[in-house]
Order: sequence, then structure tokens, then C-alpha cells
Amino acid sequence: MVNYRYLGNSGLKVSEITYGNWITHASQVADEAATKTVHAALDAGITTFDTADTYANQAAEVVLGKALAGQRREGLEIFTKCYFPVGAKGPNDTGLSRKHIFESINGSLTRLGTDYVDLYQAHRFDYETPLEETFQAFADIVRQGKALYIGVSEWTAEQLREGHALAKQLGIQLISNQPQYSMLWRVIEGKVVPASEELGISQIVWSPMAQGVLTGKYLPGQPLPAGSRATDERSGARFIHDFLREELLVAVQRLKPIAEQAGLTMPQLAIAWVLQHPNVASALVGASRPEQLADTVKASGVTLDAATLAAVDEALGDAVYSDPEDTYTVSPKTRLS
Repeated sequence: MVNYRYLGNSGLKVSEITYGNWITHASQVADEAATKTVHAALDAGITTFDTADTYANQAAEVVLGKALAGQRREGLEIFTKCYFPVGAKGPNDTGLSRKHIFESINGSLTRLGTDYVDLYQAHRFDYETPLEETFQAFADIVRQGKALYIGVSEWTAEQLREGHALAKQLGIQLISNQPQYSMLWRVIEGKVVPASEELGISQIVWSPMAQGVLTGKYLPGQPLPAGSRATDERSGARFIHDFLREELLVAVQRLKPIAEQAGLTMPQLAIAWVLQHPNVASALVGASRPEQLADTVKASGVTLDAATLAAVDEALGDAVYSDPEDTYTVSPKTRLS
């Protein structure tokens, strides 16, 4: 079964493995298959579920809500997000303005079939809206009981500091950041993590398997596997592109004996690796088939010894992305529409 960790400097516990439905529900897999994977997650001990209004343009929230219908609400931690264009994608159907935040949370609650979400997240930083406006809206949502806690996604260290200060002034808790993080993508380690540790903010990390590259199925010098994420635009092929460099794929193959020595599969090693970091509260995983979860959840509770961690670093060498300046390029400078 899955272990639990506290999320940030709060009393909220989340499962070390969070089930996320980006690029799967209402897109990659049929609704019936999506429901089966959600139920498999529950059976494996996962109680934390992450989605966003932008996933499949709001449809993914509907699928998740139906899949969770009938479950004891108090036994679940449900997260969603807002920022990216949704619905008709008009000029106010995006960003972190007060108008869009309120319309987004109300829509998300309806689609998810719940009165509140445990964590409401700013999906990116909005350079076109005053931060005071955004956090005042968040504070009002918390006081109305529509969200219990506030989080963000892919914010820089400076943005986290500003947001945390405003949240504290308004009497609410900013407790999490949701960045990309894996053995191959470590850009948060230089600035974001130290700031987060100081502020009491946890990381809920997405793509711990580097878009599937850390499963080892993408072989150097070989065609991309048929039906894989790299060959399917619906599955986020554009996100995996940077991880398909020949030298990187060669480095990943060097992880196989390390995983075997640790008694783990490659996916389990990838997830266990991110969970070794004390600032990581949970690793986000998706699944298109229930059996995928049966493998990945076994990474919860695994302790990797110092020799294994050193072997991973040696195997990957210069293939790792670690420049903290890359954290400043994620949020769009202007709203998308």
C-alpha cells in the first residue's frame, strides 16, 4: 500500500503517489478504461487525485468526478488547477484574474461533483494580473469553503516568496508547488527547492519518469515504439522531444543494472528517486491501464541507499538538465488565448 506525507507546512496528508489525469482521461483512453484505472488507484491505496480544468478542455474533470462518485469524500484528496484557456477560450477564459478564478472554481466543482477541493492550484504564474488580485480571490475561495488549501505550479523561487507573503497576510496557506522533476530534469534543485524548504512549501512533482523515457523503453538508435507517447500527439509527444537525444537515451540504458541491483523496475526506480527528496510530498503518475499502477505504486516506501543514488548520478552524467534558469521559462509572459 501507499505511504503518506504531509503537504507543506500543513496538517494535510497526501499519498506519496498521486494519480493525475493529464493527457489520459477524455483524450487518450475511453471513459470506461479511465474509471478502471481510477478504481485500481484506489485499490492500491492512492487517495490523492490531481486534475485541471484545461485537461481535455474541462472534460477530464468530468471523467474523474464520475470515476470517484460514490467514494467517501472525506477519504479523498482532490486537487485541480486554473490558468490556461478553457471553454470558448475568450479573453477572460484564461489567466488568474478574479473573474476567471471564480468562474473556474465553480465550474471545476460542478464537473468534479464535489462541494470543495482539497487543493486549488494556480497552473502557472500570470504576469498580466496583479498578484494581490489573484491571492485575494484565492483567500475568498478558501473562506467560502470551496478550497481548503492553495498551491501553485511551476512558479519560480521569487514568485513563491511573493505568493507566500501575500497568502500569510490574507490568513490562508500556500502549501505546494507542482513542478516537473525527475532524475533527468532537476532544475528546481538550485533555487525553487531551497526557497520552498524555507517557506514550508512541498513539491508535488509531475513527470517523475521524464515522459516515459526513464522506463527504458526508448532505445538509442532504434525507431520509436509504436503506440508510445512519443508517437502520439494526444499523449504529449511534444513534451518528450527534448528527452529523446541519443546521448541521453544511452545514459538511461545505464540505469537498468542499477534498478536490477536495487530489486526495482525502471519505473519504480524513477519514482523512488524523486521520493528520496524530503521536499517532495508526492509523485504524480498517470496510467492508461490499471496494471501500470500495480507496478508504480511499489515505489512508495522504498529507500535508496547512498551507493544507489551515487550510481544513478554517475550513469546519467551530463545528460541531466539542472540549470535553475530554466525555471524562469515555464510560465508564459502573456496569457494564452
